[in-house]
Amino acid sequence: MADVKKVPPDQLLERLVDEMKKDDRIKVPEWANYLKAGVHRESSWVQPDWYYRRMASILRKVYLKGPVGISRLSEDYGGKVDRGSKGYHPEKGSRYIIRSMFHSLEALGYIKKEKEGRVAAPKGMSLLDKASKEVLKELSEKDEAFKKYL
Repeated sequence: MADVKKVPPDQLLERLVDEMKKDDRIKVPEWANYLKAGVHRESSWVQPDWYYRRMASILRKVYLKGPVGISRLSEDYGGKVDRGSKGYHPEKGSRYIIRSMFHSLEALGYIKKEKEGRVAAPKGMSLLDKASKEVLKELSEKDEAFKKYL
């Protein structure tokens, strides 16, 4: 069986982005064009489909890290702040973006809220497993070394 951990993350996220773009239930909010990733960024996103990419990445991280909360994920999406002549300082990413994506993923049924934090729901697990299986199938056609993972 294909495992999410054994699939290259960039190719898995590309597959998930394609799946999420096809889903009509996912609506990109109007504020998405004006927000930036956090205080560590100077400008907003350049990619037009950044919302789908971040949502796919959040779904993958929730699947892999188990019960996870907004604050812990904002540390993953943070960076270092340029404070002028002072040294660099780590800063968390935007918690508002993560919170709104959590609500969207919960409404879609991909994640669910528990006492310790958010975990992947069976629907989200099946989406990730299906996508990882498709990616491994494509990789095994190109390279024989990936056939052992199928």
